[in-house]
Amino acid sequence: MLRAVKRLSLPDKVFHLVCFLWLVIAGISVAYPLIYVVACSFSSTAAIVQGKVFLWPVEFSLASYKAVLGYPLLWSGFFNSIFYAAGSTAVSVSLLFLAAYPMSRRDMPDRNIMLPFFVITMYFSGGIIPSYMLMRNLHLLGSRWALVIGAGFSCYNMIIVKSYFQNSLPAGILDAAHIDGCGDVKFFFTIALPLATPIVAVMILFNVVASWNGYFSGMLYLSNPNTFNFQMVLRDILFIEQMPPEMLAAMDPERIAELQNLLQQLRYSVLVVGAAPMMVFYPFIQKYFIRGIMIGSLKE
Repeated sequence: MLRAVKRLSLPDKVFHLVCFLWLVIAGISVAYPLIYVVACSFSSTAAIVQGKVFLWPVEFSLASYKAVLGYPLLWSGFFNSIFYAAGSTAVSVSLLFLAAYPMSRRDMPDRNIMLPFFVITMYFSGGIIPSYMLMRNLHLLGSRWALVIGAGFSCYNMIIVKSYFQNSLPAGILDAAHIDGCGDVKFFFTIALPLATPIVAVMILFNVVASWNGYFSGMLYLSNPNTFNFQMVLRDILFIEQMPPEMLAAMDPERIAELQNLLQQLRYSVLVVGAAPMMVFYPFIQKYFIRGIMIGSLKE
């Protein structure tokens, strides 16, 4: 490595040095908040309030995690988030591939006429009110299925998957399968999908992360605290600090006292617990991520 550096010209050395310093700064700016949150989650409330925590725990304490384990809504929110992430991902990814594969087939009749109907939804959509009215007409308001079915369909992701099929499945494979008597449905499930494992993993990652981190849809469609996802429970705990007095006056005093007592203890430990599943989940599909997204992003 040192020999390669010595061979570089002075402008190249300066350029590499600037890039290296920039990456170090960017890495620190990303890593420090995570380290700080973890350190605070293992520190005492007094140390956090007094600003003593910097990179490592001060007055090591597990009280915040004990509070997490003892707060029932956090557990229900955690398992609700798992249900919403699994259900919405299954629905969304299934619709995505059932639409993307036919659109990738050049022999599909009227393919070029149908594609603009998908693309136009990327620029114009009904918005929040029509979506709410749709869920109301389907009698899904207040139901967990509103967040599962409401995940819907992403045209942007469909175009990525469509491009992946077009660039990774040679036409000869389909011709050979037809000669052997393989129909289109069987070809899709036994050949096309197994060869599309990288892009399947990428789409699962996109949908799981979006569902796990989302709370706005839950605010629109859910009213029962037992159906709240993890992010909504977290918001419910943290938002109490910023509520104006008139809003606090309208809430149950016991509920306010409960949230205020938990606020300092749960603020950081809940963030760690909420981020942990995605941090554990991501390494298993990381090897597919770059390959899948790069191939799927190629244009025709």
